[in-house]
Amino acid sequence: IFGGWLLGQMDIAGASLARRRAHGRVTTVAVAQMAFRLPVFVGAELSCYCRIARTGRTSVPVEVEAWARRHDDSGTVMVTEGIFNYVAIGADRRPRPIPAA
Repeated sequence: IFGGWLLGQMDIAGASLARRRAHGRVTTVAVAQMAFRLPVFVGAELSCYCRIARTGRTSVPVEVEAWARRHDDSGTVMVTEGIFNYVAIGADRRPRPIPAA
């Protein structure tokens, strides 16, 4: 699998969590870290797991891990991990404060 496709899947997963925390639209502003640990082969089942690292005034850094279940059923392995930074944006597409939890 191409690394760009995997990066895109992880971004979608992280943005979903950031959106829920921000109570609205977010945009990706940076990928702070990315480590491709193992290859993902065609036919593997991919799962992404996310955790909010912290919440800033307008930003939400999300730690994302991608795990692959091999098509030969040999097990599940972490293949990629990264930190994605999102910023909450308003209707005017400018940064907006994130409500308190």
